[in-house]
Amino acid sequence: MTYVDEIVSSALALSYAARWDQALRLLDAFPADARTAAAAAEVAAECDWHTGSALGLARLETADRICGPTWDLAFLRLKHDYMTALRGPDGYRFGPDGKDPQVLTEMRARCGRLATETTSLVRQGWAHMYLGLIADNHFAQRDVSPRHYELALRAATGGGDDLLAREALRHLGDHDRNRGDLTSAGQRWELATTLGARSGLVCGTLAQQMLLAVLARDLGDDSGADRLAGEIARWARALGLPRLTQQADSFLAGARAA
Repeated sequence: MTYVDEIVSSALALSYAARWDQALRLLDAFPADARTAAAAAEVAAECDWHTGSALGLARLETADRICGPTWDLAFLRLKHDYMTALRGPDGYRFGPDGKDPQVLTEMRARCGRLATETTSLVRQGWAHMYLGLIADNHFAQRDVSPRHYELALRAATGGGDDLLAREALRHLGDHDRNRGDLTSAGQRWELATTLGARSGLVCGTLAQQMLLAVLARDLGDDSGADRLAGEIARWARALGLPRLTQQADSFLAGARAA
């Protein structure tokens, strides 16, 4: 492993720990090359997702200039466009209402191409993960997405990617809950929490614990649900995570789900 590999690995670990500013400063302290530029684009995208910042596009354009066309950067751009379409002036917008149908159709087509343009099992899995998310959150096609999440989970298991497995389990558990299968939802969500924590994923683990609070309320444990949500709100506020803070606060105020 070269020193650049160590820098990139350390920066991504800082990003997982919600230390995006430190991660970017570390990467910027060294001459930009393809690896550091691509890592900076990934870190910036994560910061945008969790904090509402707008760092990702400029970093992605820099990485495009340095790296040229790559699968990973094309996937990062897809994630950026997915997130942009999901955000509205008053919060997240789920479903197709108020969105350009051509933009959504092209986004799904791009994601489908990404699934076929790589021989990497894990990359295929991430593309299927986003095919499921696009179906769920932009097209409101709840019957379409689980198949993609199952393919993503299979790829994660075969490729040894705990973060992909966590993401797939999180959303498969959501579908279990909607079907009324709280036992399966709980098993998936508990495993997703474990995988996130084992990977050092602070924001993702807190978000996953929010779902466990939802499940506790579903099962009638209101006091346990509120205690867990209160701790999540405390952590999220301290880390500067506005969306998760709002979710936890709304849950504590009596919202049905986070």
